[in-house]
Amino acid sequence: MVSIQLPDGSRREFPGPVTVAEVAASIGPGLAKAAIAGRVGQGDAAKVVDTSYRMDADTPLAILTDKDAEGLEVIRHSTAHLLAYAVKELFPEAQVTIGPVIENGFYYDFSYKRPFTPEDRRPSRRR
Repeated sequence: MVSIQLPDGSRREFPGPVTVAEVAASIGPGLAKAAIAGRVGQGDAAKVVDTSYRMDADTPLAILTDKDAEGLEVIRHSTAHLLAYAVKELFPEAQVTIGPVIENGFYYDFSYKRPFTPEDRRPSRRR
């Protein structure tokens, strides 16, 4: 039996290991859809985890959405990685340097032989 303690003090009991996504779904379909990540543990021991993170012992859990500062940081961090991936797909010679999350979004620095321009965009592919 795994007992998950939620921020409101309530508990959810599961017969065995459970993922953050499964806990969110047990609360409701809206939360399941909105869940971006989870925060497991408390205080300094707390960590942000993916929704596929499996808990096999009693655990405090907060489910994070885009309405939470930590959830928004996960979105920005993931988006920064997507940007870096897209630039490397279009410009394989480009070097990815840093791309931290900042207060209002994120940024990435790239090292490339010339500045990027709007003309660098590939035309959209229609099917």
